[in-house]
Amino acid sequence: MQPPPQDRAPTGAATPTAPAPRVLVVDDDPTVAEVVAGYLERGGYTVDRAGDGPGALERAGVFRPDLVVLDLMLPGMDGLEVCRRLRVTGPVPVIMLTARGDEDDRILGLEIGADDYVTKPFSPRELVLRVESVLRRSRAARAPEAVATLRAAGLWVDPAARRATKGGDELALTLREFDLLAFLLRHPGQAFGREELMREVWGWEFGDLSTVTVHIRRLRGKVEDDPARPRLIQTVWGLGYRLDVPPRAEG
Repeated sequence: MQPPPQDRAPTGAATPTAPAPRVLVVDDDPTVAEVVAGYLERGGYTVDRAGDGPGALERAGVFRPDLVVLDLMLPGMDGLEVCRRLRVTGPVPVIMLTARGDEDDRILGLEIGADDYVTKPFSPRELVLRVESVLRRSRAARAPEAVATLRAAGLWVDPAARRATKGGDELALTLREFDLLAFLLRHPGQAFGREELMREVWGWEFGDLSTVTVHIRRLRGKVEDDPARPRLIQTVWGLGYRLDVPPRAEG
């Protein structure tokens, strides 16, 4: 990690009427943790730190972070297990830090619910921008919306209540999965490229497109009767994905 000395972390994380968002930084490398924490604090965040897996869970219970920056390789308990246990206690957003060569672990991190990941070495400023993006989406997800419920093909999505069901059964969707499903339901029959989905659903102008691929696969596993032969979320070869609604199921 080589932070440019002239870079300054973005400001404006807190507002006069709202407390500063709390970020827990979990990394066993004190230098990395110190640099990341410094950039986040200059960006207006309240930061706590932990150096191992058990310590991360302990600090999360006390500090109650709005977001966790979580290294994959940790002593005592790896980041994947920490992420799983955090997900049991609540929907706190997680950004995972991984080594560049650990592609399988990055994909697994997304599959168990991480909202984003950043590969080492990374720019601390880029990480702060990712934190801002994930928190912005999280706040928007919690804000009341005057949006009608969405219904199609046995699916029911209430954007205001952040609830989704299939055939009357509650769907356990992550923040991104919910946003992705709602977006596709708002645009049935329309094909979107992965870059467009990343921009519209994630709010990113940059990022690894495999993030979209993984979330589509996870979403299919929750809304399709047979994920191996999807009936609703179709792959448009050479472009991206499309939500097909059978005529009898429309409305």
